[in-house]
Amino acid sequence: MKLLIINPGGTSTKIAVFEDDQELFKASIDHTAEELKPYPHVFDEFEYRKNLIVRTVEEAGYSISDFGCVAGRGGLCRPVEGGTYAVNDRMIEDFRNAVCGEHASNLGAVIAKSIGDEIGVPSFIVDPVAVDEMMEKARITGLAELERPAWFHALNHKAVARAIASKIGKKYEDCNFIVAHLGSGISICAHKKGKMVDGSGGRTNGPFSPERCGSLPTYPLVQLCYSGKYTESEMVDKISKFAGMYDFLGTKDSREIEKRIEEGDEKAALVYDAFIYETAKEICSYIPAFDEPVDRIIVTGGIAHSKKVTSELQRMTQNVAPMEVVAGEYEMIALALGALRVMNGEEPAREYK
Repeated sequence: MKLLIINPGGTSTKIAVFEDDQELFKASIDHTAEELKPYPHVFDEFEYRKNLIVRTVEEAGYSISDFGCVAGRGGLCRPVEGGTYAVNDRMIEDFRNAVCGEHASNLGAVIAKSIGDEIGVPSFIVDPVAVDEMMEKARITGLAELERPAWFHALNHKAVARAIASKIGKKYEDCNFIVAHLGSGISICAHKKGKMVDGSGGRTNGPFSPERCGSLPTYPLVQLCYSGKYTESEMVDKISKFAGMYDFLGTKDSREIEKRIEEGDEKAALVYDAFIYETAKEICSYIPAFDEPVDRIIVTGGIAHSKKVTSELQRMTQNVAPMEVVAGEYEMIALALGALRVMNGEEPAREYK
């Protein structure tokens, strides 16, 4: 069976063709600011992106009618449990109206269903950002008006967790993992018997990342918000796009930071050590989420390519569990495998309500 996989991002659209679990073709279509300028809202980009996808696939020698199903990256939908969801009209309407926020990933389901409907095959999303399996007690904060959100890199989290479970000869649903996704954004989650029961994300809590702030001291943050120096939108950008390593060092590239450290930059060394320390501390904080020993700590994402980061994290967390490093992101294969599990009858497609 051939599968078409679609992963829209802010400045690019990644696509891939799989035959069963083997990738046959992949491409990344870049979108300049000038090209996206005519579209005031993400949903307005639908036809533009869809046409580029179809053209790219056909130029690679495939016919759209070749595919047995289409899987798109899940966007900011209403909270759901992990799994593979058949794209339905209710989901499309929620993405159309951006009920949980605008993001390019919202188009994954929309384009997948449009292409799937045209050729008469199913369309799916897999483990969207909105996966929410948190324990109720993990949501409670010190203010009754606020609760901890569940916004994690669920697709990559679940993909690497399933891979490591298979590696150690177990099912994901029988394992206890702490998974740390380290990229431009960071999320660290406790995976207990197949559920992401607690976790942190870099826009709200946890360690700072190359561009996001992570946890901040509350009183000084309130004072900064009311200082008159920033508008609300400027503060949002400050903590989500221009914080973390960028705020200290003027770069979001961890490879450049490591090069500076090798050249003797003491400030870069201190900030990077603080990042690693905060990450290790966050990993260790999830021990209370489990009733049994943790099977593995799994480190993934782009920064997991760094031997400096992974070796230090391993040293700091060795008393918790053995560490597995799965560097990079596995979103495309994760989408393909999620769709295949349904198409092969290994699990039912979930319904979005």
